[in-house]
Amino acid sequence: MTHKKKRIIIFSVFFIFFGFIFLNVAEFLYYPVQINVVEGQGQILDIKYPFNIINSEDNQIVEISKKNDEAKNKSQIKIIPLKKGRTNLQIQLLGILPIKKLEVDVFPKLKLIPGGNSIGVKLNTKGVLVVGLEEIEGYDSKKYNPGYDGGLRIGDNIVEIDGVKVRNADHVSELINRNKGKEIKVSAKRNGNSLTFKISPVKSKVYNDYKIGLWVKDKTAGVGTLTFIEPRTKIYGALGHAISDAETGKILPVGKGEILRSRVVSIKQGKRGKAGEIRGIFLETTEPLGVLKKNTDYGIYGTMYERLKNPIYKKPIEIAMQHEINLGPAKILTTTDDNSIKEYDVVIEKINIQRKLSNKSMIVRIVDEELLRKTGGIVQGMSGSPIIQNNKIIGAITHVFVNDPTKGYGIYIEWMLKESGVESFNKKGLANTG
Repeated sequence: MTHKKKRIIIFSVFFIFFGFIFLNVAEFLYYPVQINVVEGQGQILDIKYPFNIINSEDNQIVEISKKNDEAKNKSQIKIIPLKKGRTNLQIQLLGILPIKKLEVDVFPKLKLIPGGNSIGVKLNTKGVLVVGLEEIEGYDSKKYNPGYDGGLRIGDNIVEIDGVKVRNADHVSELINRNKGKEIKVSAKRNGNSLTFKISPVKSKVYNDYKIGLWVKDKTAGVGTLTFIEPRTKIYGALGHAISDAETGKILPVGKGEILRSRVVSIKQGKRGKAGEIRGIFLETTEPLGVLKKNTDYGIYGTMYERLKNPIYKKPIEIAMQHEINLGPAKILTTTDDNSIKEYDVVIEKINIQRKLSNKSMIVRIVDEELLRKTGGIVQGMSGSPIIQNNKIIGAITHVFVNDPTKGYGIYIEWMLKESGVESFNKKGLANTG
């Protein structure tokens, strides 16, 4: 064999070897930076040679068990949780070069009361939401737009006028007219940022009072589905997505809110290209179920005044983390026209590995013939319906596919718990342990 051929062979071997390493490094770079496990359950990771996972911290939070599969040239790493807390693992190349850090959160075994109840939601906003801007005709017959000219925009949340906290839409009008046309200072929130505007009201020729050309909203109401109740704290989660203003698409900030019992009065079936809807009424003659404290992209949360019972699951059941969820059969709990919680068959068609919170964690398809006859699939009002698999709560329904109402998205229960304020799923709480 010539020297040139030897060099080609050596180069080819090195090229294949380092190409293999590069592909695997790329795979690990995409690997989740955080892993959530529950005490007593653990998680299995498949690691290919020449990579390895080590416990990079001296603690007693997790233990690593390794089993080699020489036929497939990989190792099966099992993360065994020992106690609640947080630790870091490290992926290494050839046992030397650090590739990536994995943060592992160990949560205590948690059981929840499943929901499925139809609930009414009443929300008074914190301040008022600007949903429209219009021109004002002054006494000089000229057109003015004081709010827009002063810097306000649709979607802004007005919280104070001249240092006075805004209570509702009527209060806004009162504060604007208090100064008889003098310049006012308006404090507002926009995309989480605090802003201040100086605006000069104009006396309206039509209404004979001072205006700045705003349409505002201070409350909303709707129907959804309860997802869970944590039995010890009575913290609940529902909907799996935010309550947003229909005109602006902005999440409504919670000033004061409650959830109430709701009764389904009719169902508009979902069809391709047009979402269906469960229509309900609030039972305001009965005591409210709980206080509404948080309205987030990942659901609404608060505290129940008392524990509700689930007629199907008499006792609280365990949760499942995303790595425990399987493609295939599952159940949802929801309330339709018979006004009782029922269990219906669904199929988990896709599971998205997620590093951060999202309300589109998995794709769910309704296969239950009874539910399809009633609703046509997933409809408005079913958001928050808990998803059960292997007798564990894995998430909740959040969105419908408009072009195929038999399918929709679900959110992982672990994301809802992190948003809920349940202490054992609070990162600050984890950081204080171990």
